[in-house]
Amino acid sequence: MRTLGSPLVALLEQAQGGAVPTTGYVGLIARSSPISKVVLLVLAVFSIVSWSIILYKLIVFRRAERQTLQFLDVFRRSNKFSEVQAVCRSLAESPLVGLFQSGYAELTAQLRLTSAPEMAASPSNPRTAVARPTLKSLTAVDRALMRAAVVEINKLERRIPFLATTASLTPFVGLFGTVLGIMNAFENIGQTGSTNLGVVAPGIAEALIATAAGLFAAIPAVYFYNHLTNKVKIYASEMDDFSMEFLNISERNFT
Repeated sequence: MRTLGSPLVALLEQAQGGAVPTTGYVGLIARSSPISKVVLLVLAVFSIVSWSIILYKLIVFRRAERQTLQFLDVFRRSNKFSEVQAVCRSLAESPLVGLFQSGYAELTAQLRLTSAPEMAASPSNPRTAVARPTLKSLTAVDRALMRAAVVEINKLERRIPFLATTASLTPFVGLFGTVLGIMNAFENIGQTGSTNLGVVAPGIAEALIATAAGLFAAIPAVYFYNHLTNKVKIYASEMDDFSMEFLNISERNFT
């Protein structure tokens, strides 16, 4: 706690008009040029937004994974699609729910069209045996599932591309700040006419902190972009498997 608290105390003292810290990372930031501070601020914004997206997507994916397991358990134990439809609202975070509802809607619409003429043929005798309703087009159900899969994948991928932007852009922003800092350091050397390490080192250290900040923002963004993208691929594979299972059941019972 003492280690974490000292930079905050130093920043508070500086804001209250106290002495500017001369050592540590806070001192390097405090002595840096206004342009370098702007660069560090930009990198801080990228880092904060990236971590917000990372935490949000991890929570969403964990909830989706838990509800997907529950939905598959209900789907495979149920004898009727209507029973599965009844639990969809409570498991809405699962991407498979969107697929099922789209396929179920197309299936219901086709069965309603085929059963309506048969019911109209004998309206006065409800006990008359009615032929089993059949699907007119299994391909249409497949297309409905494919459209729903695209929608669900787009929802899963939402905000993830920002991590790729952070991973590719922030190192260059940090390098830009470092180049400007080194230019200022060499300009100070020229003005003082001294190449003493005590004169050169602080300026170079102030310049390099921008590169460090860029890497600090980029490294977690790269890791979690790959991690989350792999999660989306797994969900896409699960949706493909579910679509085939749904089509098999539909073909077996309604064709």
